[in-house]
Amino acid sequence: MKNKKNNFKFCLKIFVGLILICGIGIFIYLFSIIQNFPRPEVFSEISMNQNTNIYDRTGEILLSSIYGEEKRKYVTLDKIPEILKQAIIATEDGDFYTHHGIDFSGLLRAMRNNILSGSLLSQGASTLDQQLIRSTFLTKEKKIERKIKEAILAIELDRRYDKDQILEWYINQVPFGINIYGAEEAANTYFKKELKDISLEEAAMLAAIIQLPSYYSPYGDHVDELMIRKNYVLDRMAIENYITKEKAEETKNIEIVFNQKPQTKASHFVDYIEKQLEETYGKDFLETKGLKIYTSLDWNLQQKGEEIVKKEVNANAKTYNAYNASLVAMNPKNGEILAMIGSADPWADPYPEGCDPSKTCKFVPSFNVATIGNRQPGSSFKPFAYAEAVIKGYKPDLTLVKDELTNFGNYGGEDYIPKNYDGRFRGWVTLRSALAQSLNIPAVKVILNLAGIDDTIALATKMGITTLNQTPNYYGPALVLGGGEVHLLDMVSAYSVFSNGGYRVPPVSILKIEDANGNILYQNNNTPRKVLGGEIAETMMDVLSDNNARSPMFGSNSLLYIPNYKVAVKTGTTQNFVDGWTMGTCDLITVGVWAGNNDNSSMNNKALGTSTAGPIWNEFINYAINYLR
Repeated sequence: MKNKKNNFKFCLKIFVGLILICGIGIFIYLFSIIQNFPRPEVFSEISMNQNTNIYDRTGEILLSSIYGEEKRKYVTLDKIPEILKQAIIATEDGDFYTHHGIDFSGLLRAMRNNILSGSLLSQGASTLDQQLIRSTFLTKEKKIERKIKEAILAIELDRRYDKDQILEWYINQVPFGINIYGAEEAANTYFKKELKDISLEEAAMLAAIIQLPSYYSPYGDHVDELMIRKNYVLDRMAIENYITKEKAEETKNIEIVFNQKPQTKASHFVDYIEKQLEETYGKDFLETKGLKIYTSLDWNLQQKGEEIVKKEVNANAKTYNAYNASLVAMNPKNGEILAMIGSADPWADPYPEGCDPSKTCKFVPSFNVATIGNRQPGSSFKPFAYAEAVIKGYKPDLTLVKDELTNFGNYGGEDYIPKNYDGRFRGWVTLRSALAQSLNIPAVKVILNLAGIDDTIALATKMGITTLNQTPNYYGPALVLGGGEVHLLDMVSAYSVFSNGGYRVPPVSILKIEDANGNILYQNNNTPRKVLGGEIAETMMDVLSDNNARSPMFGSNSLLYIPNYKVAVKTGTTQNFVDGWTMGTCDLITVGVWAGNNDNSSMNNKALGTSTAGPIWNEFINYAINYLR
């Protein structure tokens, strides 16, 4: 009997010891899990990543969003419609307002189902609190460690914050599709409306996406399954008495129209903006801090420009073997870029098929000719040399130069003997006639004998040309005929000086930047700088707008003539018909157009700037003048 008692005591000690060891083991295990816990008490301090939005000048047209892995707009609970709150609670966590972070009854059901299915982690029963903790602090791995952390943190979150605050965070934090975070961003993307304006069927759709945001994306391949899930959400709302069964059935039959998958508007302009912003603020700041960028772009002019460029390039491709064009429009008074079309269609495919975009493509859709294209400007460069000659006292109507066959000496190892486009010589001509008719031989004489190559370069640079960085000898007299490469944006900026009384304003693309709270981080206040005498600027405007002086070469009713409005205009065509230009400016707007091929291949049929860039320029500037005045 005594031995039995001793054996019992011994077994009891062993059992208690095992329990203590297991307890200590569990304690050590739990301690190892929770020692590096994130702290729910600082949840209110967490800054959810918000995308930067780029707008047109009105702030009403969203051109693009800059975001990293999370594209989001945060909204407070009062801006979230009741139908969405109800749809989410009914589907994801019916007892949200009564449990304390963990739904124990749901957890027991899930455990039973998991045991029956043979998997410990196949079903979840996660509350909104748990889902919020998981998406904020934890990974999505199905591990027991993660589930324990999730449960403890959810209970602590529920203890520290009221339910409405947790719901607000949840609706702004969880994903609603690939890179789409928060319900406001989802409503903007899928329905093109603010969250507060969504309908019942749209709310049910958003709630349906939450379970599998990538799989159920409206832009994916499982829209049919999404519709089934949406109908399930409506049924759940009826079960939870948020809506009637009749309303649920009625709503199931309402067709939902999704907005097209968003594409960046004014793509090349936006790229130009983003590069400036990254240089100033850094990529991470742009992708996460919810900035609002108000740009100079006029969306009406941008759309019209895109339409005209695409149409005329299609015509140029058939007639002249010219597959691309670029357009920039600017307000000459303040330098604000009103329109920028970097290529005929940024969303098209390169041409010809299979070409190398860096070498053999006539059309490269992604390349912004306006800002990074180095193109020779042809005769559109001549006004800078003539302006320098006028500065030095030569008179457009009194100074004569002789248009005759001339050998200007050896440049680059061979005699330089330029010719006029039509092969004719006109003898003595005034500077006005020579420039207006774009005569090449007089222009070379002007830059060599009246203006000077180095002074012409200096003036063009002061007016806005940024690319003439070689010595004057590098360019030689061919500079006046467009022998130096330029950017279209620079040319538009420089031409604006003529119509702005000699004042230069650097190109402006950003008007204002606000942070997520509406505080102004930047506001443009560019100061005009005098780079050309007012009388000189007016003289150049007079010569370049003189249709009578231009008529012997271009005709009295050419594409360069704008009836009833004073517009100074000049064309350019480069050697072998590689580039076609038309540049023009008035008090309302400056417009520059380039046409040609990205690979520098020649256009056909003696394609001139007048015939390739001219139609684009003429239609656009006529529209712009009527629109702006």
